[in-house]
Amino acid sequence: MDWGDELADARHLFPSFTGQEDGHVPKLPEDEPVWRFLDPENASGLKAQLDALSGGIDAENPGFYTSGEGIIIDGSAIVEAGAYITGPCYIGPRAVVRSGAYVRPYSWICADSVVGHATEVKHSLLLPGSKAPHFNYVGDSILGKDVNLGAGTKLSNLRNDGQEVHLRLSDQRIPSGLRKFGAVLGEGSALGCNSVTNPGVILGCNSTVWPNATVSGIHGRDSALR
Repeated sequence: MDWGDELADARHLFPSFTGQEDGHVPKLPEDEPVWRFLDPENASGLKAQLDALSGGIDAENPGFYTSGEGIIIDGSAIVEAGAYITGPCYIGPRAVVRSGAYVRPYSWICADSVVGHATEVKHSLLLPGSKAPHFNYVGDSILGKDVNLGAGTKLSNLRNDGQEVHLRLSDQRIPSGLRKFGAVLGEGSALGCNSVTNPGVILGCNSTVWPNATVSGIHGRDSALR
């Protein structure tokens, strides 16, 4: 992390995450920016770690739909009728995937997390207790423990011109190396209804985004953005 900002560091963004939580949990980067976890070519990234998991669908199936290989669902998870799950993906202990949700490949849904009605998750990590409960889009993103997305919140992951996503910190534009990169939300953050994060957003712990706000750039802990 040659630019030296702690908001590139998973240990600052997710301080209470120990890696020993229930179910399968990933190993997050320690010596490189946290967004490197989202690089599909990274040998220790989300895609590679999820491909290394083993297991099957242990939860009861009351009418949810599945396609593809590598779907792992803990026996204590609840997947409601009408949800659509595509593999590879992981849904952990006591996680809830509600009716009408769409879980796309390389989604890692940790223990006690919620993927709600009409929510789409793709190539993203929801750490324990995080919630995308109502009409959300979560693409190429990381949600820290106990993050909550308000109804209609979207984490945009692709620039309109399709070029590399850059992060913005004051006058700096920091290349991410990623064409698709949504947001990294520090634990305890809450985003209001119908808010939008532009590609490459990082929020420090316990930040707040007001309803209907559009957010860009990197913001420290306890930020209030409107």
